[in-house]
Amino acid sequence: MIAIGSDHGGFDLKEQVIAHLKERGFEVNDVGCFDKSSCDYPVYGRKVAEAVASGECEKGIVICTTGIGISITANKVKGIRCALCADTVSAKLTRLHNDANVLAMGAGIVGTNLALSIVDTFMDTDFSGEERHARRISLIENQ
Repeated sequence: MIAIGSDHGGFDLKEQVIAHLKERGFEVNDVGCFDKSSCDYPVYGRKVAEAVASGECEKGIVICTTGIGISITANKVKGIRCALCADTVSAKLTRLHNDANVLAMGAGIVGTNLALSIVDTFMDTDFSGEERHARRISLIENQ
């Protein structure tokens, strides 16, 4: 299952990503927000991160206008490696090298087509498992 959340600035893109993920056969846990009313991104960034950290969801996606604030929030939860991506190369490499478990995007930065391509890349790329990358992730986790 994939956890997904956004603030009001990411709401429209979140809805498009949910539809896309469902079309691809993924189960989605939408933690909110549920309309375009002004809200606070930390609430939803934390909900997604906690769902992933607890094991309830395999991966997560967080979206706000820039992706910055919501990614900072998600990374405050132990066990989360949230990567802010605005291109498919970053999405691929953060999975291969960092085993990122949450993807952050900025709805005001990436358009729908690019966002869906980033999501596909993130979802379809496995961690390389290479020793040097596993060692570095361990160093991150133990700080």
